[in-house]
Amino acid sequence: MNSWGEKFRITLWGESHGQQVGVSIDGVPAGIALSEDDFSTDLNRRKSGAAGTTPRHESDTPRIVSGIYNGYTTGSPLTIEFNNENTRSGDYKSLETHPRPSHADLVARQKWNGYNDPRGGGHFSGRITLALVAAGVVAKKILGTQTTFQTDIIAIGGSHNKEDFAKIIEQAQQAQNSVGGVVECRINGIQAGVGEPFFDSVESQIAHLLFAVPAVKGVEFGAGFKAADMKGSEHNDPICDAQGHTATNHAGGIVGGISNGNEIVVRAAIKPTASISMAQQTFNFESGSIEPLVIKGRHDVCITLRAAVVIEAAAAIALADLSLRA
Repeated sequence: MNSWGEKFRITLWGESHGQQVGVSIDGVPAGIALSEDDFSTDLNRRKSGAAGTTPRHESDTPRIVSGIYNGYTTGSPLTIEFNNENTRSGDYKSLETHPRPSHADLVARQKWNGYNDPRGGGHFSGRITLALVAAGVVAKKILGTQTTFQTDIIAIGGSHNKEDFAKIIEQAQQAQNSVGGVVECRINGIQAGVGEPFFDSVESQIAHLLFAVPAVKGVEFGAGFKAADMKGSEHNDPICDAQGHTATNHAGGIVGGISNGNEIVVRAAIKPTASISMAQQTFNFESGSIEPLVIKGRHDVCITLRAAVVIEAAAAIALADLSLRA
């Protein structure tokens, strides 16, 4: 389904080359100051323009069409929409019969018997994350100014040295290829006690939203997969005071699925962009044989560059929903 959440419930809609994309949010408390200008900072973080990002330029101007009166939320469903203004649908015509490797073209065709919109990936496009970022802005309003987010790209193309990032992206672009990366989000100001055992733990809710983001292939909290190589004496976080502050934070701010008041640390692994310009040998349904596919269109060499704010938004949405349950 395209809806998620219990108290803070979001519904995403639209396609990459359709008229609009947007989000409707139910459960937003009344009386929160909100304007279209509030979205600009995070929406700009997601925009293309940097080297290695798509040359498709959209204004990404938000329009609030419900749930606001006199600059404050009303308590009724909040809807934010964005017009698609710069599409080249002809670039995707051949993909209806010659689907891209590791993209949703084939599975969408199989699931909906060919009635899906294939242009730009349709509803599976990273374009839809625009609406997710908008929902994240509202979620942060609910969490309040005491909750802060620090989100960074900590790896690209296998390197954790930021001085290498630009060169790695340039080399991939020249080779008509793509590269992935890792985004780390650190969240402070979440009080102890947020999270609902058993199935609605903080980890499970954040991970659910993160894995809904196109291109996310792995999620870890705190020490993450390194914890498997540690001993208990190494991984345990000694408690320092009655408030529950710990000397280390291998748990990533979450114990038993519940926030412990320390910094929440989550990382997401972003795969290389599936749409690459180099020729690939893959099945063509029209001819019934494997043939070279050269993908047209405008795609990111490194989608990680624009994914950081999306990861942050997803984490904020999950935490807003859980905080409203507390």
